[in-house]
Amino acid sequence: MKYNPPELRTVNVTRYVTPLREGGSLPAIVEADDEFMYVLKFRGAGQGVKALIAEIISGEIARALGFRVPEIVFVNLDEAFGRTEPDEEIQDLLRASEGLNLALHYLTGAITYDALVTTIDAKLASQIVWLDCLVTNVDRTARNTNMLMWHKQLWLIDHGASLYFHHSWTNWEEQAKRPFAPIKDHVLLPQASELEAIDAEFRSILGPEVIQSIVSLIPDAWLAGEESPFATAEEHRQAYAYFLNTRIAHSEIFVKEAQHARKALI
Repeated sequence: MKYNPPELRTVNVTRYVTPLREGGSLPAIVEADDEFMYVLKFRGAGQGVKALIAEIISGEIARALGFRVPEIVFVNLDEAFGRTEPDEEIQDLLRASEGLNLALHYLTGAITYDALVTTIDAKLASQIVWLDCLVTNVDRTARNTNMLMWHKQLWLIDHGASLYFHHSWTNWEEQAKRPFAPIKDHVLLPQASELEAIDAEFRSILGPEVIQSIVSLIPDAWLAGEESPFATAEEHRQAYAYFLNTRIAHSEIFVKEAQHARKALI
């Protein structure tokens, strides 16, 4: 597979359409100056820029591996949007999110993946399970699959809950080599019977240059500040690269954990 280094476009919000009242983050459907609709994720929401960083890294890793992922874009939010919003909670969120945010292309008419309606084959199930083990995505369960069917094809969305180690950075070097226990709740784990073959395939794709090109997308402003445990934005950025490269190099650890969890289910 030929890999093209990712480039994220930047658009400007021209119209706030409607909030998506899911969880506590209040993402919203917006229209941008390129006349496309997007699901906007706000930097001022509960998890702040860390959820946006996780979305970029995990979403673009998924894209590099050949998954269908809605286009991810940077979104500028002007201060004027917070002035006219009548809902105080949304108004506060808009004001806290002025400047650069993140959004995914809105897949109009898409429906949530339902295992009772759509059957996923063993290869694709194994691919998705492997991805979620790599990025420690806790949010692909039967309760919340974060997968959509659009034009009869499966799309992966909403990776903001992945890479949860970065909320504290405690023993993060060690965490890179740990198994991923929450995989036992993955909605596709029962079908994921080809993990060893997928492991070899995906490790060959995700070389250090691919990981570097993805972490390079993270804006410096999102890596700086008093909460950063690193001296510079670049040091912070390279910590993500180190975590991912280490985890890929030791992928047999999370693959075995997933295989054991699958055996317990079937």
